[in-house]
Parts: sequence; C-alpha cells; structure tokens
Amino acid sequence: MAFFQDPPRLGNQFAEDRVLRSYLTRVMPPEVQRELTPSLEAMGALAAGPLLELQRADRLLEPTLTQWDAWGNRIDRIELTPLWREAQAVAAREGLVATPYERRHGRYSRVHQFALVHLFHPSSDIYTCPLAMTDGAAKTLLAHGNRTLVERAVPRLTSREPATMWTSGQWMTERTGGSDVGRSETIARQVDGAFQLHGVKWFTSAATSEMALTLARPEGNGPGGKGLALFYVETRDERGALNGITLHRLKEKLGTRKLPTAELTLDGTPAVPVAGLADGVRNIAPMLNVTRTWNAVSAVAEMRRAVALARDWGRRRVAFGGPLAEKPLHLQTVAALQAEYEAAFQLTFFAVELLGREEAGELGGSDAALLRLVTPLAKLCTGKQAVAVASETLEVFGGAGYVEDTGLPRLLRDSQVLPIWEGTTNVLSLDVLRVIQTSEALPALLAKVAALTGAVRDARLATPAGIALTAVDRATAWITETAATEPALIEAGARHFATTLARSLALSLLVHHAQWSLDHEGDGSAAAAARQFARAGVDRLDDLDLGDARLLVQEA
Repeated sequence: MAFFQDPPRLGNQFAEDRVLRSYLTRVMPPEVQRELTPSLEAMGALAAGPLLELQRADRLLEPTLTQWDAWGNRIDRIELTPLWREAQAVAAREGLVATPYERRHGRYSRVHQFALVHLFHPSSDIYTCPLAMTDGAAKTLLAHGNRTLVERAVPRLTSREPATMWTSGQWMTERTGGSDVGRSETIARQVDGAFQLHGVKWFTSAATSEMALTLARPEGNGPGGKGLALFYVETRDERGALNGITLHRLKEKLGTRKLPTAELTLDGTPAVPVAGLADGVRNIAPMLNVTRTWNAVSAVAEMRRAVALARDWGRRRVAFGGPLAEKPLHLQTVAALQAEYEAAFQLTFFAVELLGREEAGELGGSDAALLRLVTPLAKLCTGKQAVAVASETLEVFGGAGYVEDTGLPRLLRDSQVLPIWEGTTNVLSLDVLRVIQTSEALPALLAKVAALTGAVRDARLATPAGIALTAVDRATAWITETAATEPALIEAGARHFATTLARSLALSLLVHHAQWSLDHEGDGSAAAAARQFARAGVDRLDDLDLGDARLLVQEA
C-alpha cells in the first residue's frame, strides 16, 4: 500500500497552550479567571475549527478592487474574502476591541482582550491589522478628549454588533517615506470653516475601514512633525460614496495578502482636527503604543501556531526508524523554538499588564516610565523572533514547508511584516534611546530585572537568572561608557543595546514565572524554557567599529 503522510493537526488552542493557561492562573484572581475561561475556550475551539477550516478554504482568494461599474461610473469598491468577512463578525461579537473599553475586569481587561487576540490571530489571516488600528483610534480619540468625535466614533469602534462596528485606518505613510512622517506632503485647506485634505497616501492598510486617522499639514504651518496635525476622516458620505477619495490600486505584497492595502489620493476629503492644528506626530503617540502592543501579541501568536504545528508534526512524521519526536536533534530544534515563544510571551504580556494598569489608573511612578520603554522593546524583539521561528518551522517540515497548499509558507510571509509595521527595528531602537535619555525608564528596568531575578530560590534557575542580570548590567555600563567616549557608536549600537534589554527582561520574566510554576503547579517546563532561552544568548552587544561599517557599505 502506498504511503501518505498525515498532516499536522491542531486541537483547542486554549486547552493546548500551557504557557497561556499557566500565565493567566498566575496573574488573575481565581474568580476572574473562572469567569473568563469559557470565552477563551470558545475562541480556542473556533481558532482550531471553523476559522482554521475557512482559512484553508480561502487560501487562494484575495481582495479585489473594482474601479468602474458597467456604465463607466467610478466606484472603487473592494470585495473582501469570506474569511475576512467572518473574522469581522467574530471580532465584533467576541469584543476583540470592545473588551478593554468596557473595563468589566479593571486592570485585567487588557489581559483578557489580548489573550483572545492571541488565540484568534493565527487563524484570521491578519484581520488583527484593522482591529489594531481600530483600538488605536479609540484610544487616541479618548486620550485627546474631542467630545464630538468621541461621541460620534468611539461607540462604533467598540461595538459588539457586527452590523454597527466600525474599523479605522491609520493613514500615515506617503511617498516621502513611512518612518519619517515629518516629511508628509498632504495639505489641509480650510474651506468655509471646514478642513479638506489634498494629498497621496502611499500605503493605507485596511482600505475598507469606515474611518481613518491621518496626518496633514494645515496651510501655512512650518515643516516637520510639529507642523503636521492629526485629522479624523470618514471614508464615505451618507450615500455610501467615497469622500473625496480615489483608490488607485491594491498593493501586491509578500504577505498579508488578505489585507486590502491601497494607494489612494485625497482630493478635498472632509476632515476634522483631533487635537489642534500642530504637533501631529506627538499626538499619534497613544495610537502607536496600542498598535505596537497588538504587533507584539500577533508576533507571539504566530510563534505559538508555528510551534504547535511543529510539535504535532514530530509525533506524526516517521523518519530513520521512528517518529521525529523521538530524535534528539529534532527535540532540541523544537525546544529552542518553544523557549523563544515562552520568553516572547512573558515579555509581551508584561507590556499588556502595564497597559491595563495604566488604563485602570493603577500605574504610577517608575512603572509609567517602564511602560513607555517596554512597549517598543516588546515590539522590536518579538517581530524578529517571529520571523526566525517561522523560518525554522518551515525547515522542520522539510519540502512540505515550502509547498503553498500545506498552508505553512503563510507563517513566514505574514510574520515578515511584523518587524516592519509600526516602526522598523532600527526606528524602535532609536525610540528606546530617546526614552532612556528623557525619563527614568532604564533605572526602572534595571530594578525590575533585579527584583524578578532576586526572588529566584530554585537552584535550577540560578544560572538563567544570573545571565539576565549580568546582561542588563552590561548594557547599562555600555551605554554609559560609550556616551562618554564615542557618542556616535550609541546610534550604531542601538539595535544591539535594545535587543539586549529586551531579551534580558524577557528572561527575567520567564525565570520569575518558572519559579511560580514550580511552587504552585509543580511543573518544571517553564524552568526548562528559561534555561534553553538563556543558552540561546541574551547579551547581543559586541564591539562595534563605525569605520568598518562605513567601509563595507561604501565599498561598491
């Protein structure tokens, strides 16, 4: 009889995720956890059942743009795929945006929200992108307190009714570049007391959203980010026609192919200032803090899905006389992926906890500065980890990992956007430098790592705890000494510095959770992950020579 390989299978993604369940047991009061568990079990079943089946059936489908109707009228209508239409309904009903604004569980509302997102994301084909921007828009409107816009938009952005829920776009990127938004060319003109926008937005994801927040320069304002203002736009008028918006094309991208990303022109688009007529770049900060957290959670979720598939594959795939799961080298390979996932999870959900405490009014002092630092650290570190884990997972599957109809290549394609969106690794590394230069965030991080590692009692955790503390101490010494001797090297080493801080904090959080798990669950799995992660390397600083870098880049 001919041999046919069983594909990997997934069970309930909440029931099978030891890391998520153990974490929730540690951080949540028992009564809160009992109340929230049914929603997480339901999402875990949905993610491994109907959503996953629809994702597989939807594999070859992409959104389409119809620019003209049969009679020559410009309509610019985008049709979404069945999965995305279903994902929108699920997201609304399950409160993936609404939960933190309902505040039913205070500081734990963000943890509940992002636990749901963690389960939902890998089966949604990046529907989390419009949800992240929607959450960021609601947060931004509330932060700036424009009462008219809050009353108009926030109930729709946070609705649990699929028919009434809005999503929001985040239209920042122009032809001048994405990271340097201060060069934006879109102009805001005042006509009869109201603003109209004129310009080109080069990369607008979720182009079907009902509203967007965007940057434009009011006529007469000076250059740079200070001269920009943050504007609120509704994409369609009361008749359903586009509001002075022309869609030129949908981008053809490496991944995130279900996401309708458009190039568009604003030609007299009605707009309302969100927070004055200047300081637009500064005014988008509440949005970026939220969307970067979504990015990190999405990265962690992709890692979890990759590892789940690799682990099941190891049990099903027989080679060289036995299942892969019994082969020492395969075991070591998947264990390394699991350790990266566990460390990334602890780092990301620590950022989530801080955000939840801030919104509950329970964050003060050094922890407020710590939130500002941990958010970019989590985003930059997990984005790179997700790509590495996805790539290694495809290799675990051999040739099957390179074949499109297995669904596996999507893991790598969709992960590759995560280090790019919401600030590239280099941009976020520079942001980390700004944070530590203008706040007490670095001493707060040092104190946190010291407290987490200092509480370790089990001898099996002593080495990883010491590695975390040593690495963060060395990073602090490096930036202090470099500032005094060779300041130019600080920027050159920003990525190494930020990654070391992120991995040090991640390891200390993993060690802390491992000690709790040993004490309360009698489980050594998290401790094994801590040791594995520590062996992979935490201190990423090295000797830099800017002269060598210039020579190599300018060599041609």
